[in-house]
Amino acid sequence: MSRCTMVALDVDGTLMSYDGVISADVRDAIAAVREAGVHVVLATGRGAHSAVPVARDLGLTEGWVVCSNGAVTARIDGTDEGFAITKSVTFDPGPALRTIAMELPDALFAVEDLGVGFKVSADFPAGELSGRVQVVPFDELASTPATRVVIRAPEASPEEFHELVERVGLHEVEYAVGWSAWLDLTPGGVSKASALEEIRQHEGVEPFATVAVGDGANDVQMLRWAARGVAMGHASDVVRAAADEVTGTIEDDGVVAVLRSLVG
Repeated sequence: MSRCTMVALDVDGTLMSYDGVISADVRDAIAAVREAGVHVVLATGRGAHSAVPVARDLGLTEGWVVCSNGAVTARIDGTDEGFAITKSVTFDPGPALRTIAMELPDALFAVEDLGVGFKVSADFPAGELSGRVQVVPFDELASTPATRVVIRAPEASPEEFHELVERVGLHEVEYAVGWSAWLDLTPGGVSKASALEEIRQHEGVEPFATVAVGDGANDVQMLRWAARGVAMGHASDVVRAAADEVTGTIEDDGVVAVLRSLVG
């Protein structure tokens, strides 16, 4: 393909291992791509409070970060917070929360507290949520406009979640079921792809000069959006089917080969 000028990268399971490690090879490859003048955009389900520190740790001192599965776009800057929210899209989480609560009365719920952390119905398993976590009444969660909602059922399986989503028909919001019994809800029509398309247009990048790498269900639309969509080797069949090619797994640092191909 013609020279890439914008690459979108998922974080967890793509750049970062599931135990929170980014290898030296990944860091070096990102530095080389940036030096070549390519826009490097992290595109993640993480909130801005969690995504921007990863970007800065990778040496990204300016540019864009797509957060909350596309519901939030942030610009890295030199302020104390390290970023500014340039766009956020919210939805009314009440109907979805109440519907899920009727089906899974023991489920845990979290609504993103923009730029800060989460408001939750009860404590989540240790280490699963970042930033400031505040327990609030369920009615407060259900009445708070949300960029992202997390539904967690520690005792359920991903398959049970899939069946539940199909049964209740969450038509007004976008959703992605994670590797565990974890459900992300974002505003309808919003995805990593929709946010990346706005950035592409803003930066004047041609559609054919875009690359994206990811491993999760929330990356499917992003992989389809990019001229060259690359799935990580450990991704599910659904994610791999959405991609143009498949690279190595997270254990193999599969993203490194893709990044090196952009400057080789």
